Amino acid sequence: MAPRQSLQRRVLWMVLGAVTAVWLVTAVIVWREVQHELDELLDGHLAQAAALLVVQQSGESIEHDSTPDAPTLHRYAPKVVFQVWHEGVLVRRSAQAPLSPLADHDHGYSAQVIDGQRWRVFSTRGDTSDVVVHVGESVSARTHILTSAMRSMLTALGLALPMLALLIWWAVRRGMTPLAELARTLKGRHAEELAPIELAHAPTEMTPAIKALNALFVRIEGLLASERRFTADAAHELRTPVSAIRTQAQVALMSTTDEPRQHALQATMAGCDRASRLIDQLLMLARLEAGDAPPLQPTDWVRLTRTVIADLADKALDKAQTIELDAPAQRQAMGNEPLLMALIRNLVDNAIRYCPEQAHIIVHIPAEGLIQLTVDDSGPGMTEADLRRLGERFFRASGHVASGSGLGWSIATRIAKVHGCQLLAQRSDTLKGLQVAVVVRSDAPSSALQ
Repeated sequence: MAPRQSLQRRVLWMVLGAVTAVWLVTAVIVWREVQHELDELLDGHLAQAAALLVVQQSGESIEHDSTPDAPTLHRYAPKVVFQVWHEGVLVRRSAQAPLSPLADHDHGYSAQVIDGQRWRVFSTRGDTSDVVVHVGESVSARTHILTSAMRSMLTALGLALPMLALLIWWAVRRGMTPLAELARTLKGRHAEELAPIELAHAPTEMTPAIKALNALFVRIEGLLASERRFTADAAHELRTPVSAIRTQAQVALMSTTDEPRQHALQATMAGCDRASRLIDQLLMLARLEAGDAPPLQPTDWVRLTRTVIADLADKALDKAQTIELDAPAQRQAMGNEPLLMALIRNLVDNAIRYCPEQAHIIVHIPAEGLIQLTVDDSGPGMTEADLRRLGERFFRASGHVASGSGLGWSIATRIAKVHGCQLLAQRSDTLKGLQVAVVVRSDAPSSALQ
């Protein structure tokens, strides 16, 4: 496993590297610019010196008998030399000038190498065509001047670079303070403390991360609450059927005749069935509340409804009830088949369970428009107060003797939400009992196919 890198060190090295690179590039550019400007300046001096020599020679007679040397008046004077040629004869020169011509032409600038020394030479003719003036400057002198100038500048920049690095280190460390504060805040939190994080001086760059953390805390809090609620639901609801099963088992053990024992065993089986059904509902509710989005695919709602009604037909016949399906041949829409079957089963099963004998139940799916499913029954219905309490865990309307866990509506509501639907309950205008409707929103995935 690769060692972890410090973000502060990484940022510091990246900034220092960038500054150093810029510093070097700037130094190279400045060096070239100064060298260019220096050459221009010194070339101008060469031309000016040549002009002065021409003017001077024009006022003097040129004698071939002597070639006096010019005096040395400045420390850089040995680096600058001149020659005056008349009719091919050297008549004037500086003390350091060679005896051979500085250049092989009589006009303009040139670079020459004489006795292993490099010269920058400017040549021009005098007032008469037989006079040629050469003014040369040692290239090493130019390099010395350039190096001296750049040394001063680079020394200052070199001293400034460590100070700049120290300031950058301080700025990076200071800029990382909110991250360190966030780390301390998270480290000091209790495992179950899921309140939103609030940093008073957090920079804008950290705001998305803090918002994402707070959103994560909200989801974790919801999952923990769901887990606690599921545990409480399971403990609360399983206690009743388990106690009933134990009671019936004790009755069977204490019975001395077959009839009471048989009755107790049948009651035990019924209690086991109820506990099994409750466990299935609790597990389904736990999966739904975990927040995992189920895959949706084109599904025939009418076919699923027919299957559910066929499965529950025997249960309705035991109570002499009639179930009518009012639907077209098929209606396709996006959905998850197992969940939709559980939703429809809950609604139809509740109608059978809570309606009296010989009741009438109508399941309706419209042939056009948005997909909807309504279940009307001719039962006693529910009061307005009971309708407002629908959705509360383990709530069961008063006056009903049918067995149930009170979780069916919670499960149905959660399944409907997964499909972008809304679950509504009201009094049935058709059968005067209860009407439960699964209403699909127009922007829901369930309405994608019709």
